[in-house]
This record gives sequence, C-alpha cells and structure tokens, in this order.
Amino acid sequence: MPEKIRYVLYARKSTESEERQVLSIDSQVKEMLELAERDGLDVAEIRRESHSAKESGQRPVYKEILEDVRRGKFNGILTWAPDRLSRNAGDLGSIVDLMDQKLLMEIRTHGQHFKNSPNEKFLLMILCSQAKLENDNKSINVKRGLKTRVEMGLWPAPAPTGYLKEIRNDRKCECYIDPERGETIKKVFEKVAYERWSGRKVYHWLRHDLNFRTACGKKHLSLGNIYKLLENNFYHGEFEYPKNSGNWYKGKHEPLISKELFEMVQSQLKGNELKTRQEKEFAFTRLMACGLCGSGISADEKYKKLKNGKVNAHVYYGCTKARDKNCKCGYISETELIKQLQALVDKVEVNELSVKKQIVAEVTRYKKFEASLLGQDLNFEVGDIDVKRYIKFLLKEGSIEEKREIISCFKGGICLKQKQIELGEV
Repeated sequence: MPEKIRYVLYARKSTESEERQVLSIDSQVKEMLELAERDGLDVAEIRRESHSAKESGQRPVYKEILEDVRRGKFNGILTWAPDRLSRNAGDLGSIVDLMDQKLLMEIRTHGQHFKNSPNEKFLLMILCSQAKLENDNKSINVKRGLKTRVEMGLWPAPAPTGYLKEIRNDRKCECYIDPERGETIKKVFEKVAYERWSGRKVYHWLRHDLNFRTACGKKHLSLGNIYKLLENNFYHGEFEYPKNSGNWYKGKHEPLISKELFEMVQSQLKGNELKTRQEKEFAFTRLMACGLCGSGISADEKYKKLKNGKVNAHVYYGCTKARDKNCKCGYISETELIKQLQALVDKVEVNELSVKKQIVAEVTRYKKFEASLLGQDLNFEVGDIDVKRYIKFLLKEGSIEEKREIISCFKGGICLKQKQIELGEV
C-alpha cells in the first residue's frame, strides 16, 4: 500500500515586481486549497513567507519546511508554481536531495506534480533553473536599462526633495523643479553658503518656522536628510551613479542652484571655510569692550549675494553678550567703525595717543624724502597734524598689526555702545 502523503502548503511572495505578475499569498492559498479539496489531498499545515527566493538560504520559513520534511513531519509540498520553491541552485539542490533520500515523495503545483522519478525530477530542475535564468537575465536587463537611462541624463531613482518626477509618457523619468518646494530648497543652500547656517539651524527653520514637508509621504526632513541634501550634486545639474563609482553624468533636469553656490556650501560643511573664518584675525577684536555690559567685542564676516551674481563680504563688530545675553549694544560695520576711529583721532592730542617712536620716525622719513625731491630744507619738525593724518591712513589701509597697534595706543581704551565708540575703560 503506497505511503500516505501529508502536504505542507507553501505560499510565498517576494518582490513588488513579482506581486504584479503572480497571485497574492492569500490568493495562492485559496487556489491551492481548492485544488487539494478537489483531489483529496491531506494538507497538514499552511506556511506563508514574504522573502525572496533569489538568494540561497535566506528564507526562514522555507528552511523550517525542509527541516520538517527531514524529520518526517511532511512528505509532500503543495505550492502555486515551481519557482515559489526555488530560484537559485542551492535551494533546488536541497529539494532534489530530499527526493533522492525518499523523504519528499511529491511536489504539487497548480498545473503539475513531480514525484521521485528521474524524468519528473529532471523537469522540476529545468523549470527551477529557468526561473534562475530569468532572475539572472532580469538583473542584467535592469542594469543595462539603468546605464542607458543615466547616459541620457535621467536620474534613475526617486526625485530628490525639491524635484518631482514627470508622469507624461513623452517625458517619462525626467525630473522637474517642484513648484511648491523647489524655491525653499534653493534658500536652504543660500542660507548655508551666505549666512553660514548650520544643518541644525536649517532643520529648525524648515520644521518649526515653515513646517516644511516632503512631497513623498509628507514627512519632515530629518537632520541627516538635510546634510545628504546639501551634499547632493544633483541640485547643480550633475550626478554620480552608482554612488562612489566615479561615473558622473550631466543631468537632463534644470539645475536648482549654480555649481559655485554648491561648492560654497561644501566648503562650509567640511569646515574648511568655517575654520578659516573662525581663525581669521580681525583688526579690532580683543581691544574694545561693550559700553553697556562690559563684555568683549567680537567680529563676524557676513556675505551678501549681489544681483550680478557676485558676493560681497562685510565685517561687523558687536558685543559677545558674555555678561548679559540681552545686551542691546548693537552691531557696527568695520567701515563705519574705522570712520569713527578716524574722527576720534582728531579729538585727542598726539601725546595722549602714546604714539610709539616708529610711527613718528616713519612720518619723518617720508617727509624728508618728499622735501629732498622738492629741494626744500630738510630741517623741520613733524607736527601733530602729520602724525594724525598718517594714523588715519593706517586705520584704513594699514595691516592688521598696524591697526591693532594704533588702537592699543588710545589711553583708557575704547568702548562700543549702541553702534557708537567712545573712550573708556576696557
């Protein structure tokens, strides 16, 4: 009397592409249960799985079934099609080995059944090998299609934030600027480049001030996504594919920003430009104090984009607010500060400036040179007006060291109070 076969019904669904081609898991179960009832098959259990059969040994439910077959719990498998069992050589070999050991008596599919006979095992191997061939060819075709797409300048992935993918057939896969979010993303780059915003400041601005959300999923951008966005070459019209491959392509899409702006952002993010600015020595720092709270005076460099595309740099001085976070000292530009310092020179006597001998000597040397060219008497004395004029010149055109030396000569020091400077205790 032939051994009774106890079947395990195995239904698998893996990728979305397969889901469009075959029945869902529930549909597979329904169809196979109807087949079992019609043919009087003994279905002991139903096992479902959603892992791909492309890689060997990657399906936990399938591995459990094979172990149960070895232990004698089942000796038959019921499934929708052979490729549900295997799309790789390793899993196919495991199935055939169980049949050779007479542990697996039969495999039933919707349209076929395979018993432990040479011809039927050979057919099973051919069908499963065909599924593997389809997998391999699919991978090659996908890679070929992606290569062709990127060579055409088309981005082969979901559009970055600030762009949308075209749905028109005549412009399929092309990206265009998102009319709702594109301008905001452009401002993000500008704020990082020109206003030296950090990624965290951008995050709070987008989330709390603008309540900015992505087009896909309507989610807020995380801090990590913001940094990835700022480092994405796609926004200035180029992209690398695959990532870190060194293969660069000119995008067919319209750039959201210029390459110059992108490079400024990269310098800021990498800390090179930021480090340079932080280490930059400003002429009038650490020599003045706030006239309101007594804190020190610091300087910062600001950038403004002009209509012609150029960028102007301006230095501003203001209270560090170390002693009073709410200090109303205000900020003054370096240009205005120099004008006020020059005016202050006119209000004090030269001897009150504690001018060092080398400054007087420098003016004297120049005056003698001028007099010799004109054939004038070389015996003269340098007056206050000559020294003051030279000091004013150095305050505007001198080196940082010369400017700092002059400021240190003001007795009593200089205070900054509500955008105005005055003599006072530092």
